[in-house]
Amino acid sequence: MIQQSGAEEPIIVVNYDPAWPLAFEQERAQIAAALGEWARAIEHIGSTSVPGLRAKPVIDILVAVDRLDRADEYAARLAPLGYVYRPHDDDDERLFFRKGTPRSHHLHMVVLGGSEHVRHVRFRDILRAEPETARDYAALKDALAAQFRDQREAYVDGKTEFVTGVLVRAENEDRRE
Repeated sequence: MIQQSGAEEPIIVVNYDPAWPLAFEQERAQIAAALGEWARAIEHIGSTSVPGLRAKPVIDILVAVDRLDRADEYAARLAPLGYVYRPHDDDDERLFFRKGTPRSHHLHMVVLGGSEHVRHVRFRDILRAEPETARDYAALKDALAAQFRDQREAYVDGKTEFVTGVLVRAENEDRRE
């Protein structure tokens, strides 16, 4: 199922909910059953995957596959779980699905081992390992949510520089080791 647009929900950042990892695991099992061998890896990413981090109450899931040219087939298998495929013409490195009204899950489908797969997992792992970076990220998200409550694209764009900076710093540290 493909959905082009619709009314956007306000950006609301809430305190960490210890139920988020369980919600991911339950969803992970359903996605694995729906996609079968196509799902090479299924990871909990985003702020809900970082213990203690404030987040939008939306579970972000990263599904790594061998190829992205099966969007219609993936969408058909995920639709019974409530996922709606949201194509992005300007993004050829991932497929995006969302679930729920209000949205409860985002599913980002990427190529296994590709740059988007590595980037998402690396950023999550850094936030988990570096509490100060996680606190800075939470403060940024709170400020952006206050400023762009009804402008999802501006909220997401506002985080880009921070995420890129964290990943560049980590890459530079890796080179020094």
